[in-house]
Amino acid sequence: MTNQQYQEAIAWLFVQMPSYQTDGQKAYKPGLENITKLCNLFGNPQEKLKMIHIGGTNGKGSTSNMLASVLQEAGYKVGLYNSPHLIDFTERIKINGENCDKEFVYQFIQKLRNLPQEITPSFFEFTTVMAFEYFYRKKVDYAIIEVGLGGRLDSTNIIIPMITAITNVALDHQDLLGNTIEEIAFEKAGIIKPGIAVVSGAENAVVEKIIENTAIEKNAQFIDATVIRSNIKSDLKGNYQQKNIKVVLALIKELKNLGLDISDKNTQNGLLNVYKNTNFIGRWFEFSNDPLIICDTAHNQAGLEQVFEQLNSIPKFKHIILGFVSEKNINEVLQILPEHSTFYFAKPTNNRGRHPEDYEDLLKKSKINYKIFTTVQEAYLFAKQEVKKEEMIFIGGSNFVVGEFLEKNLDD
Repeated sequence: MTNQQYQEAIAWLFVQMPSYQTDGQKAYKPGLENITKLCNLFGNPQEKLKMIHIGGTNGKGSTSNMLASVLQEAGYKVGLYNSPHLIDFTERIKINGENCDKEFVYQFIQKLRNLPQEITPSFFEFTTVMAFEYFYRKKVDYAIIEVGLGGRLDSTNIIIPMITAITNVALDHQDLLGNTIEEIAFEKAGIIKPGIAVVSGAENAVVEKIIENTAIEKNAQFIDATVIRSNIKSDLKGNYQQKNIKVVLALIKELKNLGLDISDKNTQNGLLNVYKNTNFIGRWFEFSNDPLIICDTAHNQAGLEQVFEQLNSIPKFKHIILGFVSEKNINEVLQILPEHSTFYFAKPTNNRGRHPEDYEDLLKKSKINYKIFTTVQEAYLFAKQEVKKEEMIFIGGSNFVVGEFLEKNLDD
């Protein structure tokens, strides 16, 4: 297989199965019917794996990567399934920080061409069974599986894990999961399995009660991670990571009860070496120190509020590059923008990206200092010329914005 063949196979996969919703095509296919058929076709690899299931609105990726890092420090071979990817598809499926083998991905995509007609999987369903098969073939000790969207009807919910975690619940994907926090919490709590402990990082009392009641109904132990008090540090520097660390610590305690050999030193080193151990990027990621350049993939309102709050705590003038997807409520974002900043709005270069000209009337009304660019890279290069010593640049608003920025600049 050549690199060109691999790239053509990935391009074909995205054409066959869009990875996000558009007016013409649906990427999200709720329910377990397709994934059940797919897993049966591949011999149900998920039944041969020891897995940990992590859901929630925000923090799933950070929590799963921190936990993977700790387990790696303890000497385990750890599979990690995250989404979306920022630069290359193989980021979604990792073992001990190493991206999935491109040859395996290429050969697996060929199998898609020969699937029985009655199976028409979504992009995420297909990549989920791909992850299960890869982890099974590579004989991982444990696989950490991040929920894609929601929980109850998410294709990852076919697994029977050792333990489950729900990091938090906030309003996101209301068109698919429900319009209220209660409805979304119900969907997230759908990953709780009978008799299998669930760790909750939810601070909202209504959400916490829904998770706890679901656990009681299913005779599953409910573990409240929010009561944990710890000063343990991580190399993931976002202030919001302190909440995720509590979920990780609660998971580790329960995994030790299940027989895993994890020392306090493993936990400490694992949390301090997440970047190195798992190659995790994009969450309060310090791209450069001079000038200070930070990017973060937070994109829903709850996530952006936390990131913007941390930006406001930095005593520097800020050059902020933002881009959004088509369904983003721009009005909500404009109400929480950081102070003492110049803004550079850009369109993410994919079909889902929204051109800032579409919402410039809102920008004018907000009376912020802003400029508009066609691409993220144009915005970045302009901001880089404008930034003065002791000022900083921030890049965010969407996974696509951060992914585009890193793809163009990370090698530099």
